[in-house]
Amino acid sequence: MALPRSQGLLAAALCGFAQLASAQAQAPAWPTKTLTIVVPFPAGGTTDVLARAVSTKLATALGKPVIVDNKPGAGATLGALLVAKAPADGHTLLMGAVHHTVAPSVYKNLQYSFEKDFAPISTVALVPNVLVVSAKAPYGSVKDLIATGKAAPEKLSYGSNGNGTAQHMIGTQFQMETGAKVLHVAYKGSAPLTTDLLGGQIDMSFDTITPVLPFIKDGKLKALAVTTAKRSSALPNVPTLQEMGVPHIAIGTWFGLLAPAATPKGVVAQLNAEVVRIVHSPEFKKQMLDIGAEPIGNRPEEMAAQIKEETEKFAHLVKVGKVTLD
Repeated sequence: MALPRSQGLLAAALCGFAQLASAQAQAPAWPTKTLTIVVPFPAGGTTDVLARAVSTKLATALGKPVIVDNKPGAGATLGALLVAKAPADGHTLLMGAVHHTVAPSVYKNLQYSFEKDFAPISTVALVPNVLVVSAKAPYGSVKDLIATGKAAPEKLSYGSNGNGTAQHMIGTQFQMETGAKVLHVAYKGSAPLTTDLLGGQIDMSFDTITPVLPFIKDGKLKALAVTTAKRSSALPNVPTLQEMGVPHIAIGTWFGLLAPAATPKGVVAQLNAEVVRIVHSPEFKKQMLDIGAEPIGNRPEEMAAQIKEETEKFAHLVKVGKVTLD
């Protein structure tokens, strides 16, 4: 016996609800275990500091432990590869950075694609880079460095967090714009880099503000210029490179969370919501401003567009600057 139309629609709706409820019941809960945020640099650098700041609050929000696992090496590509190949279940994340948009142009045998093998979650913060020298160094201005770099090619040396990192690219562009010659020395992270800078083993660096800010405040390092288009709120009296007569350099270092590409969209959406809430909280904002970082907290599609744009930008810079893995 056929049911009346209204009853038939009701029965169909109830059946649909039952199927949805069944599917939800069968879907695995998330998170089910400890989350890991892989940091592709040693402990102590900006990437590590930001990852630990997020992990503490994310653990509270999700009700599961969130640990930070430092996997440095190869200009941040080793840690990225580890996450790209990890199970796409939302429990292994990468604290990625601008360095990963440089890597495709300088590492020809990468075993992953930063654009295709990752699901962006949210950009956490933007941190300006700053040109610093030891307080004991004879250089008091950007002009002094340029003059020395021109008069005695490769007498000067600058350290970076590794080949293919933002610091490497800033040093490359600095030489292109000024004509100064500066020897590039690659490190595995900010901690060993800063140690050698303080000890006089290298002359300068273009590191992010976070790891060098305490030494600037203590008078052990001199900040000569920031590399972003505008001055940093953490160092308002320090001019930009553009203000010091070095045109076209406007590079800062962004940091953000990503998951393996096949991570369920619902998990990515939940992670985005939690991370954005954390980043926009007054407590986190103050924490970031205290270390010279500018909190961001954007949508996955906005982060994806940023990655695409910067990958193209650095590909051009690598080509024009003839960057090699020295």
